[in-house]
Amino acid sequence: MSQQALLWLEEHGDMLYAYALRRLGDAHQAEEAVQNTLLAALENASGYAGRASVSTWLVGILKYKIIDQIREQRRWHAPISQDEIEQSVGEDDLFSADGHWAHEPVEWSDPAQLLDRKQLQQRLERCLARLPRRMAQLIWLRQLQDEPAELVCQSLGISQANLYQLLLRARQTLRVCLSEGGQHAHLS
Repeated sequence: MSQQALLWLEEHGDMLYAYALRRLGDAHQAEEAVQNTLLAALENASGYAGRASVSTWLVGILKYKIIDQIREQRRWHAPISQDEIEQSVGEDDLFSADGHWAHEPVEWSDPAQLLDRKQLQQRLERCLARLPRRMAQLIWLRQLQDEPAELVCQSLGISQANLYQLLLRARQTLRVCLSEGGQHAHLS
């Protein structure tokens, strides 16, 4: 490995690894994503214009490497199964027989401010970790990274209709899990 790559690894490796691990949910895959990021950065070092910090530039590369890995996984894994879909929370779990909330949702106020709070981030990470892995990737790509629906469908090998059904179930599951502090029993 070159001196530059070693320097980047030393200065930014932990942050890149933590970022990849949160999104991929697998230590080996996170390491691979970081390695691929550093290799791509070395190959394109002349393209770094210095308009952003090195860490921002590396995270930008890492995002694409993670998406590439998710696409590659899709080639080797079966589509999201009906069992995975049924593991998530359905409408029956959210509402009582009389149509009222089974569990009153927590007031979110301003979601952007709450997301910045460490406690909510920890809850979100716990809840995402309890979702079936591909559904967590779906939430990460579509909701947290705001990737276009077409790219998400292509990456995960699903139709747009399936995307919206899975997003609805995943959002419902996350809402319940977040309301209960990341401890929702239906997710385990």
